[in-house]
Amino acid sequence: MQPSGNLHIGNYLGALKNWVRIQNDYQCTFCIVDLHAITVYQDASELRAKIREIAALYLAAGIDPKACSIMVQSAVPAHAELAWMLTCVTPVGWLERMTQYKAKAAKQESIGDGLLQYPVLMAADILLYQAGIVPVGEDQAQHLELTRDIAQRFNSLYGETFVVPNTSLPTVGARIMGLDDPTQKMSKSATGAHHAVALLDPPDQIRKTVMRATTDSKPAVEVATAGPGVLNLLSIYQAFSGATDDEMKHQFGGMRYGDLKKRVAEMVISHLEPFQQRYRQITAEPGYLDRVLKEGAERVTPIANDTVRLVKERMGLYT
Repeated sequence: MQPSGNLHIGNYLGALKNWVRIQNDYQCTFCIVDLHAITVYQDASELRAKIREIAALYLAAGIDPKACSIMVQSAVPAHAELAWMLTCVTPVGWLERMTQYKAKAAKQESIGDGLLQYPVLMAADILLYQAGIVPVGEDQAQHLELTRDIAQRFNSLYGETFVVPNTSLPTVGARIMGLDDPTQKMSKSATGAHHAVALLDPPDQIRKTVMRATTDSKPAVEVATAGPGVLNLLSIYQAFSGATDDEMKHQFGGMRYGDLKKRVAEMVISHLEPFQQRYRQITAEPGYLDRVLKEGAERVTPIANDTVRLVKERMGLYT
């Protein structure tokens, strides 16, 4: 995840919760991608603070640094080094047709080269560790397919070098939409005051945001025919509670929207309160975050360096 904006319940239910669930089933590396964040301008002091905040949120969510590696992208120089070598084998046309690039470029008067090269750096993040599986949502499917294309192109040019990562993703979590616009995925970069519930929002703010959520013109919940706003609220409740579809129909069928929002708000608050308490404990312990990030980087650096060394040999570079 990028250390920019505020992590929200969509990030937790869509990714973090799943990462915690699979961390003991695979050899996992969880990266804070600060090099990706600087494809657009970031205030230096804010970026440094956000890196530490994201690390603490990973830990508060339940990611165990003894079971896996938590590290910062820029702390392992091999990420940037491999990205340059992959850039040299990636056709510009592949990058210009990326959906996210076109969408972001359309909103900017001046486009930095980093925005175009973003997917190549993402490919380097994956291929550097010879990753077999990448647990991301379907919104990243195009980037993952590009990673496969880059790996296959490199392998065809220079011989078998990279594992081609699997696009069959394990148990991706819930897809949570914006509370102010349920047709758009909840986003860290959205500017609306009531778009998302941030993981560190206090209870009063959570209630205010959920109570202002978009619903539809019907007077009460009809689960089978609910509009996107109501479905989003039901999805949030179900993802936090673990309720079955039948339990959801029994609990919420015919409920007025105001009561639905109250139930959703209290469910979110009840789950985020212990999460926030763990976050406060983690950030209060002197040196703990720095130690976790240092150990994570030290654990993965030999793997990353071995890959870079192999790529250099394949390409005929000086080693």
